[in-house]
Order: sequence, then C-alpha cells, then structure tokens
Amino acid sequence: MKKIIIIAVVILAAIFIVAFVVVDERITIVLPEYSQAQDVSWIPQNWTPAQREWFYRADQGTQTFSVPYEWFIALEQPSLSLGSSGLLSDSTYLDRFGFIVLPGTHGNSELPIGFAHAGRALHSDGSIWLNPQTNAQMTSLGFTCAACHTGRFTYKNKAVIVDGGPALTNVQRFQEAVEYSIFCTRYVPFRFDRFADRVLGAGADQAKKQLRAQFDTVYSEGNAFIKLENSVKARSIEEGFARLDALTRIGNTVFAIDLSHTDSHAPTSENFAAYTAPVHYPRIWDAPWFAWVQYNGSIHQPMMRNAGEALGVGAKVNLAGPKDQLFSTSIDVKTVYELEAQLAGTSPDAASGFHGLTSPKWPAQILPAVNAELAATGEALYKGKARCQECHLPPVSDPAFWTVPQWQPANADGQRYLNVNMIDISHVGTDPAQAEDMKNRNVVIPDGLGIPSGAFGVALAQLIELTVNHWYDTQQPPTPGPVRNQMNGFRDGSVRAPLQYKARPLDGVWATPPYLHNGSVPNLYALLSPVSERPKTFYLGNREFDPVDVGYRTEEFPGGFKFDVSIRGNLNSGHEFNNGSGPGIIGPFLTPDERRALVEYLKTL
Repeated sequence: MKKIIIIAVVILAAIFIVAFVVVDERITIVLPEYSQAQDVSWIPQNWTPAQREWFYRADQGTQTFSVPYEWFIALEQPSLSLGSSGLLSDSTYLDRFGFIVLPGTHGNSELPIGFAHAGRALHSDGSIWLNPQTNAQMTSLGFTCAACHTGRFTYKNKAVIVDGGPALTNVQRFQEAVEYSIFCTRYVPFRFDRFADRVLGAGADQAKKQLRAQFDTVYSEGNAFIKLENSVKARSIEEGFARLDALTRIGNTVFAIDLSHTDSHAPTSENFAAYTAPVHYPRIWDAPWFAWVQYNGSIHQPMMRNAGEALGVGAKVNLAGPKDQLFSTSIDVKTVYELEAQLAGTSPDAASGFHGLTSPKWPAQILPAVNAELAATGEALYKGKARCQECHLPPVSDPAFWTVPQWQPANADGQRYLNVNMIDISHVGTDPAQAEDMKNRNVVIPDGLGIPSGAFGVALAQLIELTVNHWYDTQQPPTPGPVRNQMNGFRDGSVRAPLQYKARPLDGVWATPPYLHNGSVPNLYALLSPVSERPKTFYLGNREFDPVDVGYRTEEFPGGFKFDVSIRGNLNSGHEFNNGSGPGIIGPFLTPDERRALVEYLKTL
C-alpha cells in the first residue's frame, strides 16, 4: 500500500510539472549572475547625501506591482520548486534585474534604489487594502523617479553611482518575474501556505480564506493584463536592459487598464498598443530648464511629464463613479513638484552654470586619466563646421553656451528656458519608431470624461491636466493660482508630436551609454563611426565600463540581452559622419584618429 501511494504521488507530481510547463513555458526568468563590487562611490553632482537619499525613496503615490508591500516581501521567486526558492525581494535577486542595492543591504531588509513603500495600498477599485487577520491598512509599493534615472557602472571591482543617469535595469523581465511569482504562488503546492504565513502569521486559518479570495482577484487582474500583452506580442519587441517603451506603457496603463474600471465598458483593448519603440532611459540633469522634454520634444510642462510618469508606474486615477470623484488620484502632486524643484535648483546662469543636480565629471581617481593633448584636438573637432556643436550647442562650460539664441527670453516669472534644437528624422536618420508611433497612435475614450477620442498625446495631456487640477482643487484650502503656476513649472500643458528628435547639450554624455535615443549604439567610438562599422548585434546588461570606447562591455554573457539592430525600433542608422550626403549623414567622415580625439574630449564634458 505504501508503495502504491508513493507511485501515485510521483505520477501526480509528474503530471503537475508537465501541466505547469504547458501552461507557461517561460516560467524560468533567465538573468545574469553578477559579482558584487567591493567598493561603491558617488560622483559629486551638487546634491548632499540627504538630498540623494530622499530622491531614491520619495513616494510619488505609485503602486507599481499591483500588490502591497507586505505581499511583495512575502512572495517567492518564480520556480517549479515545491520548497522555497528564495524570496522575490531578496537583494541579490533584485540586483540581477539591474536594480541598485546599496552597500550593507542584505536579504529584504531594505529594497533597492527606486523602491518606495510608504502610503496606503489601494485596490484597483480605489478601496484600501486591509490585512485579513489584523484589519490593519497595508502599505503601497511603487517605483520612484530614481528607479529609471540612477545610473551605475563598475570598473575593476569598483562601482560608481551616477545620480540622474540612465538606469541599467530590465523592467520587462522584472514585471515577468512578479507575474510568474503570483502564478507560482497560486498553483505550486505549499507555496500559498508559506506566503499566507508570512503575511498573516501562522495558524490564521479563517483569515487565510479571505487572503485567498484577495489573491485570486489579483491573479485574475494580472491574467487580464497578460492577455492584453499577448494580443500585441507579435508586434512588440523586447526592451531588455537599459531601455523601456515608456510612453507606450503610460498610455496602456491609463487608456487600457485604468479605463477598464469604468462603468461604460469602453473598448479598452483597442487602446492597448504594442511595445514598438523602446528608448534608452534619459539622463535628467539640465532637463528642468528645457522648454520641451521627451526624446521627440513632445511635452512642455514638467508637472505633466512627471505626473504622467507616476500614472505609468501605477499611481491610481479614478475614471468612474460620481462626477465629483472623477480624476481623484493617489499621485502625491506635492512630492512630484518637490522632486522637480530639487532636480532643477535655482535658475542657471553663465557665472555658475546649472544648479540643482549637475552632470557628473569623469572620475580620474577611478577611471584612466583623460589624455589632455588628444582632448584638445577633439575640442577643435567638436566646434568645427558640421560637427557636434552645430546641433548640441557649445559645451555648458563655454560662455558661448549661455548666449545662444536657443535660450528663450525670461517669462513673466523671471524664468528662461533652453529651446534645444529639434532635428528632423529625415535629416538625422535615426530610428523613427518613437516619434512616428506617438504621432500615429489614437485612443478611444468613453463618454462622460470630457476627453475626446483621437490623438494619444492630446488625450493623455488632457487626462493628466484634469487629474492634477482635481488634486489642486481638493486641497484644504484649494491650491491658489500662483502656486499652481509655480508647481507646473511656469509652463502650460501644451503637447505635440513632431517627427523630430531633440539634440540636448552633451555635458555628462560619457556617463550615459548606450547611445542614440533607442540605445542602439553601444559606445561613443561606434557612434562617431560610419553605420557600416557599428555592431550589428551586441549584448546589454554588462556593468563593466569600457573607458577607451566609452560604454559598457558588450560581449555575449549568460543572461544578457542580445540587441539586434535590424529590427524597427532597434535601428542603429543615422547620426552618421561619413562621405557623401543624404538622410542620416550629418557631417563629414571622421578618421579613426579623429574619432579617438573626439571621444577623449567628450570625456571632459
């Protein structure tokens, strides 16, 4: 009899494993293994340690993962194992997605840079999460600005953190890991019981039934999202490390997921777009002083840009119910404003340059020293005809930068902004997906919201404006007009969708690989080379810095993201210095020695 029971258990286990693999063959999340740097340092960028730490943890009111913090730290890593596979929140595991774990962090004692857990966790319908055992309110968990805008590289076992720099995270893989962890918790034997014990405490049998009901709701909502993603999968491309199709994800969250909670049964599947235009996380120093932001210069107002980002990473907005409740939101607009204010600092000027967060200087104490003679040759090339300065303006350290006509006259509030050069795609020749797909995207909006269906950018701008204005109106007392104007960055909510890309100043460019707006060129040397000499494939996810070509190392390694430049959205065309003329050729050919000189000079910016 005992032998029969054992055989039956083995057969059932085999059936379970086969069925499990059939249900989702991608259950294994393939990730790199990284050795831990022995030394971590920061480059001085005009922030105090307290300012830096606040930026890392400032809660915008987001709830990125659809589960409260108390659940997240109780979930296990996705695997077929019947025993514990380790916690999803383990610092070593999160590090493998590219999140920056600060020195001294072990296990899940503290989450990485860019994770905030402070506010009340809300269900998708806006109600508050409660612990079924204690009835205590549960805590929200979401990304901060720093999750995507804190850079990191290593060199000879030393790690360097670049505040405001592009992250090297793989958010797409992390999203999949959370989804599969929830799947495993529901279906793998014994896993839900371990999860419940962590959330509720041992022996909470009655509360466990309520927890199961909550969990099933989260699982169903997650399945609905996965079905939407699967419906566009054939047209989507992989984002990988260091990239995200951010505007598409914001639009999908707002116009598909959030609208699905309205009473009108809007055809939200029409609004879920494929991920066709991943962009390299942009550096954000100087950005508060640009008249237009985003790679295609589509957004005018800082509050609109930042509140939209918060909605894209899970801040709640009410699009259903009584009219006076429409557009109520979990966004902490005050914190969003304070983040921008700390980033901006006071008005820049020729005497002292940009304030707030400044661009990083080449750390000669860590990286090889700059060759001054070669850099001087590169400076002449940078300022030469049809070279870098023509589009990207003089270096910010040059007094000529502060007198270029791109600086707009001061407005009524005494602020002036830099209207950076916008370059037609037909001229610069780089991958058109980000600009084209935003321009061509339309959304369907249900009646009753006061937002017409049509162009995606216009609809998103109106929704964000209504949401932020609702926050202003419902404060006690309501936020006065002059304060609103200040919090909005003294700019209106204009949006546009030009077939152009922005040519921003190049201060700190050395610390921002990979290059072009879609990250399709791995290093500065390749960027200055003809397209025919640029890598056709390379790997992202390696953190080791290459101080010669200036970029990350790109050879194949386990768990790395293979970047194929033959795919639309990944094209490495354009921005080319070469003989001849035509789309994509922006300047004359650079010899290998000239490229080396320019690279050396760019290190000094």
